[in-house]
Amino acid sequence: MTAPLTADFAPGRPVPLAAILATFRRGSGDPTFRAESGVVWRAARTPDGTVTLRLHREPAAQGDRVVAQAWGPGARWTLDRLPELLGAADDTASFRVRHDVLHPIAAAEKHWRIARSGLVLDALIPAIIEQRVTGKQAFGGYRRLVRRFGAPAPGPVAPLRLMVPPDAAGWRRIPSWEWLHAGVDARRADTAQRALQVAPRLEECATLPRETAWKRLRSVPGVGVWTAAETMQRAAGDADAVSFGDFHVAKDIGHALLGAPVGDEGLAELLRPYGGHRYRVQYLVMAGRLGAPRRGPRLAIPTHLPG
Repeated sequence: MTAPLTADFAPGRPVPLAAILATFRRGSGDPTFRAESGVVWRAARTPDGTVTLRLHREPAAQGDRVVAQAWGPGARWTLDRLPELLGAADDTASFRVRHDVLHPIAAAEKHWRIARSGLVLDALIPAIIEQRVTGKQAFGGYRRLVRRFGAPAPGPVAPLRLMVPPDAAGWRRIPSWEWLHAGVDARRADTAQRALQVAPRLEECATLPRETAWKRLRSVPGVGVWTAAETMQRAAGDADAVSFGDFHVAKDIGHALLGAPVGDEGLAELLRPYGGHRYRVQYLVMAGRLGAPRRGPRLAIPTHLPG
């Protein structure tokens, strides 16, 4: 077996590795992600090919050192972008907490940073699958499709059963009935296919100016503000990408900051003072478990609005 390429990241501060990278995990059974015993594994498809990335953290008095090993043709591409993946491009200097309830959470999470993968399709296709369904349904559908049509991850990962998602051509070749068998209805499958037809242009969104990137993503019929936000959070590390249209986000942030749920219009107004960092507030509410309590039976209700 080919030896891995290696790199390390030592920013002079603690690096909450699992918390930073948890955004890429699509449910507990995600075949592209594992986190156990202080080690995070991630399998992905880069412009240079497939990659398996293994990360572990070594605490030190001067700040953590994250040690990375990568296997596969995409190893160098991935390691070259390791600092951004671990949040080095996330500038927190202008963030100011404006609600007392957030102060203890912001203090506890002060070393958390927004990851930036640089991989648009890797974030976009799962987000499309997650439209209008519960997390359980979405994660199950994505897991089935990746297991069936993806490829085994490179490197020493056979016991982990890690898989790499299909490339754009592979996603396009999936028959309509396989999407349905995975619980992905025709509306979402058609949106995915429209996005896949322009995949190279969408991949550019990770490095385009923010307004241009959002406009390009939203130009795909079926990709609305929610899907674009979920994609830009992960691919571009967009600190302002609020998940408007989510069944829980507006309610939870309203409950946390006002003591009462709000809709999307109320959420936009509530987060206006946090311009540039609105997604950071969304994360803090989630991390602090400050949202509205979940009561009543667990109904199979949609989690997200259409786009």
